[in-house]
Amino acid sequence: MTTVTTPAPAARRTPAPAGPWRLARAELRRRPSALVALGVVVLFAITALTAPLLSALGGWRPDEFDPSAVDPYLGGLPLGPLGGVSAEHWLGVEPVTGRDLFARVVHGAQVSLLIAFAATGIVVLAGVAAGVTAGYFGGRVDTVLSRLMDLTMSFPSLIFMIAMMSVARDVDRTVLMILVIGLFGWPGIARIVRGQTLSLRHREYVDAARVSGASDWRILTRDVLPGVAGPVIAYTTLIVPGMIATEAALSYLGVGVRPPTPSWGQMIAESVAFYDTDPVYFAVPSLCLFLTVLAFTLLGDALRDVFDPRGGRA
Repeated sequence: MTTVTTPAPAARRTPAPAGPWRLARAELRRRPSALVALGVVVLFAITALTAPLLSALGGWRPDEFDPSAVDPYLGGLPLGPLGGVSAEHWLGVEPVTGRDLFARVVHGAQVSLLIAFAATGIVVLAGVAAGVTAGYFGGRVDTVLSRLMDLTMSFPSLIFMIAMMSVARDVDRTVLMILVIGLFGWPGIARIVRGQTLSLRHREYVDAARVSGASDWRILTRDVLPGVAGPVIAYTTLIVPGMIATEAALSYLGVGVRPPTPSWGQMIAESVAFYDTDPVYFAVPSLCLFLTVLAFTLLGDALRDVFDPRGGRA
């Protein structure tokens, strides 16, 4: 008699928890506004990276004058409708000089985003280093670093930036702006990282690593830093629009990058005198600045809800 053996049912596998990046992708798909914001960020990033190619495609350098595009008898106003928009000048020209607005906008994106991203990098590196050190070691180290954070945050940073940028003459203005903006931006993220580190340093796996003889450096790099990476990523995205706005404000006040190097803040400052006679000149860089700041803000809000949900509800 043949015995038929019924195969045992396969054990059900418990699905692995979704990783942070998978959660981030799911959150972006759930929010159409975040997807649009991501597209705008990518578009302006590509524009900044390919600015020389784009301006060459348009046929004009950002510092090249075109006297034939402006009317000398009307105070240098652009010829043609919408600020001189034509097949030769896709977004029109600057009044008086006739410089191509498209070339200056794309090169302005390169300067503005370079300063914003580089300053954000300094802020994140300094803030994470100070926050992790203060939260992990505690004691006098925490006291000294916390008081330094308080001192830096209470300092009138904008006034100091204006003063330093005004007195510095024979220096690279782009590098100086990166350093000055980064100097005052690190305490905010340092406080966030310090709080996260305080909650992590007494976790079971950290205590186990310490008991097993692991060095402080190994514990910080293997156990603590991965635990604070999520909030840092989220808040880094929220820092960038502030950096862009700060660069634009300094350039608008005349202490940022110097002509003929273009930046959005500088272009907005120059266009104020023509907002009623040539509104396109004012609208184009202002719209670029507005869209970039808004896109980074919406994207940062979505990432914060994924990586730091408690901060999003606060």
